Amino acid sequence: MIRRPPRSTLSSSSAASDVYKRQAANAFDWKAHSGKTITILMNEHPVLDGIRSLIPQFEKDTGIKVKVNALAEDLYFDRMEVNLRGAKGADAHFCPMDATAFNQFSAGLLQPLNGFLNDSSATNSDYDVNDFPSGFLNATNFPGGPGSNYYCIPMSFESYIVFYNKELVNKYLGGKLPETMDELIAMANKVKADSGGEVAGAAMRGLRTDTNIDTISGLVFNAWGDRSIEGPYGVWFDGAWDKPRLDDPAIQKGLSDYAGLMQAGPSDILSYNWNEAGNAFCNGQAAFFADASLFGPWFETDDCPISKGNTGYMALPPQEKGGTSYTANWQWGIGMGANAQEKDAGWYFIQYMTDKYAEPKIGTFHGGAGRLSTWENDDYTSTLNPDYVSATLESMKTVRTSVVPVQDFNKYALEIMDVILKIHGGASSADATAEGNANFQNM
Repeated sequence: MIRRPPRSTLSSSSAASDVYKRQAANAFDWKAHSGKTITILMNEHPVLDGIRSLIPQFEKDTGIKVKVNALAEDLYFDRMEVNLRGAKGADAHFCPMDATAFNQFSAGLLQPLNGFLNDSSATNSDYDVNDFPSGFLNATNFPGGPGSNYYCIPMSFESYIVFYNKELVNKYLGGKLPETMDELIAMANKVKADSGGEVAGAAMRGLRTDTNIDTISGLVFNAWGDRSIEGPYGVWFDGAWDKPRLDDPAIQKGLSDYAGLMQAGPSDILSYNWNEAGNAFCNGQAAFFADASLFGPWFETDDCPISKGNTGYMALPPQEKGGTSYTANWQWGIGMGANAQEKDAGWYFIQYMTDKYAEPKIGTFHGGAGRLSTWENDDYTSTLNPDYVSATLESMKTVRTSVVPVQDFNKYALEIMDVILKIHGGASSADATAEGNANFQNM
């Protein structure tokens, strides 16, 4: 998870009004709540930069006045909780589509959105919520199963892909790219060995923290393949909370793949979080980097002069040559609290900023647009590296949410990271996962 992606200098599209196109679809009235004022609570983020560019047009098109309450991210999460638990809350807020949202849902703090989505007087007929991949929407489809509600609408996602330094791949690997995960690990270790350790074969998150779980899930899902995953237990439990399955061969393989890439990393990899790993790749210190797709636009900016124009992109290599790649995703979304004061006008804001007309514009500020149609929109894709677009779009086809909707999943996520660290330290995957299973049972 990258809660706030590295600063991007993507160009933005014009904020010209598209309201006439929206209104042409049906008799829906964007002026229905004219004269109202809403408050939006967000952290400073490239998505907010994009939203700010459209607020003047939104106010003109709807007659709704918008007040933005924006905070630095280190303050945002506490303020969000206070806002949701107060007598009167903001009318829309930036929503982390993970265990944070699940805990808020469990406490009755979030407003379900299906009532708006299913009301033709509240939602324009061309909104098309199904343009978002189900793997994205289901992240906050609580409590799971048919008939449940969405509590956040996706605004920015990250899937987990592979970045590679073209110059280093040419120098140490003759330009050959891996066709399987085993080849990726072998190639990464070859780069490290042949460079005498001067270049890391791979930059990975090696720090002991539960926030690595999303990237880890990407590699585990890739090993899991097309087998079903029963909600809400995720891949880690076999249909019940007292049946952990870290010792499943596919999970063992995914965790071992992660540990294998760590082995090809720098000597101080155990201190690497997402920012250290990302900066290592940005500065040309690693041949490969398996992590969040949202790093891609950053690697093409002047902030990264070594990786700019020298970065290749690919979906996670499959387990078998010619097979299918699978991955995970994490998202920021937008939703509203159960205590929102102007819910109808707040929904208009959410709808406007996530529809097919606004998303390509906002997406140019962050490079992680959630709608499939946006990835076919030249206004959006022309601002991005074509190989980045291809790799990310391929990853979207098989993406699954990394979210496990259960209280305190972070302690399980930390145990999963501990299993990887044991394998990295020399333990067998069988011994490490058996110990992890026992610890899961004790939780």
